[in-house]
Amino acid sequence: MDTKVFTDKVRITIKAGDGGDGMNSFKAYKGKPACGPDGGDGGDGGNVYFLGDKDMNDLLPFRFTTKYEAENGERGGSNQCFGKRGKDVVIKVPCGTVVRDYESGKVICDVFEDGEKICVLQGGRGGKGNVRFTTARRHAPNFAQKGTKTKAHTVLLEMKVIADVGLVGFPNVGKSTLLSKISAARPKIANYHFTTLSPNLGVARYYERSFIAADIPGLIEGAAQGAGLGHDFLRHIERTRMLVHVVDVSGVEGRDPVEDFQKINEELKEYSEKLASLPQIIACNKCDIYGAEENLKKFKKKFGKKYQIFPITAVNGEGTEEMLRAIVEVLDTLPPIEPILPDEDFEFAAEDNTQYEILRGDEGEYILVGGLVDMLCRNVVLNNPDSMNYFQRVLRQRGVIKALRSMGCNEGDTVVVGDVEFDFVL
Repeated sequence: MDTKVFTDKVRITIKAGDGGDGMNSFKAYKGKPACGPDGGDGGDGGNVYFLGDKDMNDLLPFRFTTKYEAENGERGGSNQCFGKRGKDVVIKVPCGTVVRDYESGKVICDVFEDGEKICVLQGGRGGKGNVRFTTARRHAPNFAQKGTKTKAHTVLLEMKVIADVGLVGFPNVGKSTLLSKISAARPKIANYHFTTLSPNLGVARYYERSFIAADIPGLIEGAAQGAGLGHDFLRHIERTRMLVHVVDVSGVEGRDPVEDFQKINEELKEYSEKLASLPQIIACNKCDIYGAEENLKKFKKKFGKKYQIFPITAVNGEGTEEMLRAIVEVLDTLPPIEPILPDEDFEFAAEDNTQYEILRGDEGEYILVGGLVDMLCRNVVLNNPDSMNYFQRVLRQRGVIKALRSMGCNEGDTVVVGDVEFDFVL
């Protein structure tokens, strides 16, 4: 028995590479220790990409590896040498994988086609070397810029099978047998419920025409609420253009074919109005079994005016030719499968360089936190007067000094900004 676990929904963490720091250095010759700045820029961090791969069937590899990080950019060098750019990380996923932001549930991208490569995270920018800070009045800047740090993000990968036709119905009605007859697919077939534990795809042909059919694991009553296997696999028929509803018309297992058909359609409607509105044709299977003929008459009387109904015997292929012709005719009237569009204006939240908050420490110190602190830590060099003047100017312009005063900060009190700790001066 095949014990492989089918995985079609996983959560992973992705992170772009940090930018490399700029270099603070000066040319030096014998007898002339400082002959001008020559520090190069740091390299940009690597990006994170998703790549569609037709040879992948599910998301099982992501059960064992859940963190993917691009390489950091290298630090800049002397003699104006740029740091090396970090290597990208390319994550291969099955075609039809939808990438969502885990926190908001919004769609980031849909990796729809084989070879489609989509960038979801940009690497951090490399910091500028000190040579980039020379001006007409500042000939020897003794500071460089640090590279931009990136944040890790959690995303949800959802695999949604790309198929033209979805075969739906209760367990053990003959969906897998039908797929094996109309295509070259060889799904696992046995006479017990839930033989199919994962969607099977097959290319069905009708003369010169072909289409992709998906055998979806059997649904049961309550599937839309998560009963049985249905909730996990209903997403795989969201992309299909039409449905072939397979019904066991023999009633050999003691079920009423009419009730079975109605229950499955109720589950589809409860899960998604879009699914319920897809065109359907009905394949009444197991017509070779005693009692099927009478049930078929009742079924046609009930649904014959609304649906095309095809009596078939999947085990020997009887009746499938007429059904294939009808499928092709319906597909000719339907638009092609389209990828799911990303949610409008979705972007991973960027750090706000103007945002800050002042907290009180255990020893009464004033601690500045937020995006403004990260920006200052990246751009300020403590041992450089010009850089420290910039630091103080930013604190005044952004209202930090005023906010400290309003909180009761007095001269001599300790203020902490990142790794910098200083006494407050009015």
